[in-house]
Amino acid sequence: MATEAGEAVVAALREDIDRLFDAEPDVRADADDSVHQMRVATRRLRSVLRSYRKLFDTEKAAATVTELKWLADLLGVARDAEVRGERFTDLLAGYDQVPTEVTDALVGGSHTAYTDAHAEIVSALDGKRYRRLRKVLKTWRTDPPLVPKLARDSATQVFAKVLRRDRKRLRALVFAEPTATPADRVELLHDIRKGAKRLRYSCEAAATVLGTDAADLGARAKRLQSVLGDHRDAVESREAILVAAAGSHAVAATVYELLADTEEAAAGRAIAHYPAAAAFISVAN
Repeated sequence: MATEAGEAVVAALREDIDRLFDAEPDVRADADDSVHQMRVATRRLRSVLRSYRKLFDTEKAAATVTELKWLADLLGVARDAEVRGERFTDLLAGYDQVPTEVTDALVGGSHTAYTDAHAEIVSALDGKRYRRLRKVLKTWRTDPPLVPKLARDSATQVFAKVLRRDRKRLRALVFAEPTATPADRVELLHDIRKGAKRLRYSCEAAATVLGTDAADLGARAKRLQSVLGDHRDAVESREAILVAAAGSHAVAATVYELLADTEEAAAGRAIAHYPAAAAFISVAN
């Protein structure tokens, strides 16, 4: 008997809900990489609920997506500070006699931002809003609000349709990029990255049903996401360095300038891989 769409999508949701719940104790304990893992689980859940939204009660799915975004945003502040701190540490390791004020501003500032953001996360995890979300997710894990008629459709057909839609959405963004103005291009590339991430997660949710075709498409989307993520990290790092450089002393200003140039070069190297990484989206499917 063919797998039903509802059964298959619930299996995908259950896996990501378990990942989120499993990460929570580690986040509370501030274990290494725990914020990242919980953020990824949250984003995966949002993506599956959005891509496969027609299988669910519209209002309940939208409400859950909103709450997951709230949680992802909280986690994102801490994770972004964590990434910046690690990146700045690696950057400064390439220079001798770095002024203390530079290290304090970049690495110290990032660590402080992470500590403050982590405290906000723990406070939120202890709050009523997260407890309500956790209760809702437990329901989604075992008895999600499926649309009965659609849930009984063939998983193969439904999942293939979702992948075609997400791929078409990403293709439109990629095709718009060459005509974007320089001022708009950075944000459009960020939208392309988010579109690639959404396609990746919808493919991963469908891999059990659709097999290697979905897995291969997801791997290509992940590659595009990674390339644009490297570009985005370098761009944002450079911007943070320039902000920190404002009003600095002459010696520190020189170091900031060198660091900013290094990140500009890193952004250039990353974006050079973009055409090849995005080429798959142009192939007819």
